[in-house]
Amino acid sequence: MRNARSRCLPGVSSTIFDGVPLRKGESLRSRLNRLGLLGDYLQKHPYNPATKYFPISSLAESSAEPLQNYMDIEYFGTISIGTPPQSFTVIFDTGSSNLWVPSVYCSSQACTSHHMFNPQQSSTFQATNTPVSIQYGTGSMTGFLGYDTLQVGNIQVTNQIFGLSETEPGSFLYYSPFDGILGLAFPSLASSQATPVFDNMWSQGLIPQNLFSVYLSSQGQSGSFVLFGGVDTSYYSGSLNWVPLTAETYWQITVDSISINGQAIACSGSCQAIVDTGTSLLAGPSSDIANIQYYIGASQDSNGQYVINCNNISNMPTIAITINGVEFPLPASAYVRQNEEGCSSGFQSMNLPTNSGDLWILGDVFIREYYVVFDRANNYVALASIA
Repeated sequence: MRNARSRCLPGVSSTIFDGVPLRKGESLRSRLNRLGLLGDYLQKHPYNPATKYFPISSLAESSAEPLQNYMDIEYFGTISIGTPPQSFTVIFDTGSSNLWVPSVYCSSQACTSHHMFNPQQSSTFQATNTPVSIQYGTGSMTGFLGYDTLQVGNIQVTNQIFGLSETEPGSFLYYSPFDGILGLAFPSLASSQATPVFDNMWSQGLIPQNLFSVYLSSQGQSGSFVLFGGVDTSYYSGSLNWVPLTAETYWQITVDSISINGQAIACSGSCQAIVDTGTSLLAGPSSDIANIQYYIGASQDSNGQYVINCNNISNMPTIAITINGVEFPLPASAYVRQNEEGCSSGFQSMNLPTNSGDLWILGDVFIREYYVVFDRANNYVALASIA
């Protein structure tokens, strides 16, 4: 607040703002509104006014990392590591926590088709003897950990620990249009206890708020981004719906139900789900997904893919995903994938058993419809319809 100076007066508080006394018992919001400062304050601190928990850095600003939309399947951005910087494209993945890139020590064919980090060409690189091994739903890597300077958008993170791959088995990573992965989930999920990039951004005072937000474009359009330390209100309509996390591993929340016209067709009686930018589709337990495929009229082809008659899209039902008492509709235009080969379902069977039941994955099929805020300060996810 501006021009604050102390003065004790009977019947008022001990602080005066711009020459106007503050009244006893007045709320912060009322005071700001009476002084004409509320709009300015909410613009600067719209989501978490507890600024006493923020790093003390007057220079910290939110920073957007542009993402390339690859056929509505994957979204990746460019980072650089080392001094001088070596550039890599990475998936910004809320479903994992490690940063890793291919290295010149990698013997797999997948590395030869991607940029490879050379530690000997970086004056700031520090090696460790710590091995790292990461298994994803598709693809895996093994290698070792090192430290170096990382550039993400306008943010420079010093002494960032990251994986240098030595093996990337299988064909998935060979054909991937990105080089590596930058995980944005919680430290507890990180392999070899490596500190995630976002945690270092916050602890080094490089961002103004302990959160980040995501917008994913659709139909191959440009404009996708991850915004570190802020929320861009121009990308959503209505208000943000705040949903408490149920675990601090993935960005895990409770889904109340999945329904069509008020009738539950899956996740009856609630289920656990993760909001995952690194998964293309909306995935869930095989029995529930089979039920959804039935209701939307998808059928399996000879390759086991669930296909849809493109002419039926306008008549297909909207699927409502109810989260924290709020319905988040998913129209057929969102869950049907169209390309030159035809139309297919955006729902996928994937059994991920946990202590709290089988996990659902709210992947890009869902996220494209909603602006998502990932709030580490308060352990919430917030969702609002894209503008």
